[in-house]
Amino acid sequence: MKGILKIAYKLLVNDKGKFAALLVGITFAVFLMNMMTSMFAGILSKSSATVINIGAKVWVMDPAVNTVANSIPMPDYVLDAVRSINGVKYAVPLYSGGALVKLRNGTYQSVTVLGLDDTSLFGRPQLIEGNIEDIYSENSFIVVKDSEFPKLGNPKLETEFELNDHRVVISGIGKVTTSGLFGVPTLYTTYNRAIQYIPSTRYTISYILVEPKSPAMVPYIQRQVKALGYEALTKNEFMSKISNFYMYQTGLGTNVFLMTIISFIVGLSISGQTFYTFILENLDRFGAIKAIGARGRDLVYMILFQAAFTALIGYGLGIGLSSLVIFVAKLRISSYAAIVTYKNLVLAFVMVLIIAGISSYIGVRKVIKIEPFDIFRG
Repeated sequence: MKGILKIAYKLLVNDKGKFAALLVGITFAVFLMNMMTSMFAGILSKSSATVINIGAKVWVMDPAVNTVANSIPMPDYVLDAVRSINGVKYAVPLYSGGALVKLRNGTYQSVTVLGLDDTSLFGRPQLIEGNIEDIYSENSFIVVKDSEFPKLGNPKLETEFELNDHRVVISGIGKVTTSGLFGVPTLYTTYNRAIQYIPSTRYTISYILVEPKSPAMVPYIQRQVKALGYEALTKNEFMSKISNFYMYQTGLGTNVFLMTIISFIVGLSISGQTFYTFILENLDRFGAIKAIGARGRDLVYMILFQAAFTALIGYGLGIGLSSLVIFVAKLRISSYAAIVTYKNLVLAFVMVLIIAGISSYIGVRKVIKIEPFDIFRG
């Protein structure tokens, strides 16, 4: 078996043109598939940025909410009712809304304002400049230093803005795990200041953040909240709901899926056609190998080895190239949304195995019918 595989390896790499064409086809397919799925994964991660950064274990919301950015305000009695549920350690309100701030140069910039519970400040960002206690000062806001930070003119401590004719003073600069999806800077302040500065409807609670006494109490809390006519989701459930919205209810998921399938078809067509041509040009060699005693299954092993060897090298090159492009893009463009995940790698690997399987099947069907007599007679 070792000798047969060695012969298969030499047959493959000695034809440098066909070997290079096979590698290019698979590498290009893997590159496109990984780029598309990585961008999709990055977009989904950014779409749940507020959920990730706040870090609450359970979120209470209106059942019609699909994304964290499009909240539906709830009346104050819901907060009191949630706090009274057995198993709730504590529950705090969260305000989430959009606003326009006027910068010192006279331009306007859209921002997302998150209003934290005045008492606990649950969900506050980690500060890299300033003190968290300063958020209670008059007109005080905390700005997040992420990829959208320069849109506010790279503000420093004590920088002043104007928001709905209110004076805004930057008292802290924080950092978060994930930046937002829509290219909008984020400001944090207290809940009461947020609803005072930003025009809102009669109800002002965007979400209720719940800390359960134990994980075992979460299902009970969810049932009680459902009885109130609202929905309680864990952090992962809320992120899944947001992902499903972008995946199935917008064109984003469909476009990424189509591009991934097109990449797969491109790689399959190039590698399949090239591999078939390679088999045709080496039929006499396969016939000679069979004539000196190789069995049909030995030839099958040779074809499978050649297809798998090429696919794995092409997979490695494609993943490496796409990862390099993503790395460079993130260095150049701070808001670039793409992350390489294990799911992306596994998906690309499965696609490559399918390409290798179909290509080897085409070759096996041709080689298995070889008769040494026909080869030598020719």
